Amino acid sequence: MHRRLRPDQLSSPGSSVLPKESAVPDTAVVSFSSTPLSESARRLRDLPDRVVDGDPHHVTQMRFESPDGALIAGTWTSTPGRWRAFTDRDEFCTILSGHVRLVDEDGVARTFKAGDAFMIPNGFRGWWEVIETTTKHFVIRHHPTAG
Repeated sequence: MHRRLRPDQLSSPGSSVLPKESAVPDTAVVSFSSTPLSESARRLRDLPDRVVDGDPHHVTQMRFESPDGALIAGTWTSTPGRWRAFTDRDEFCTILSGHVRLVDEDGVARTFKAGDAFMIPNGFRGWWEVIETTTKHFVIRHHPTAG
């Protein structure tokens, strides 16, 4: 068990508490530049009735997963293609490279490129379209599926 330290106790000269390097907090900050927890690859066309156009391949590096699995974060790369968006989740994204378009079921399209950040709320119905190979950081909060 780690003890929580006050900010004035962290690496202060003459302090008798643990130095900053040894003071491990109860919940550590997650760096997206560190080694991922896991990495997986998949061909999205292998999921039935998902892909509308192309043959997108995804690589996902997981950086964080909450104990209950409801909150995840990581880095994702996709080759071009178009597919039905996954539902039952909130997703925040920052595009690192590439070019994507999100099109809702009414046909309203939003385009995002490197440096753009956006939120896809639970309930969004539409399509992801990767126009050029894209890498993003993401944070997803899963919601229980209605059933």
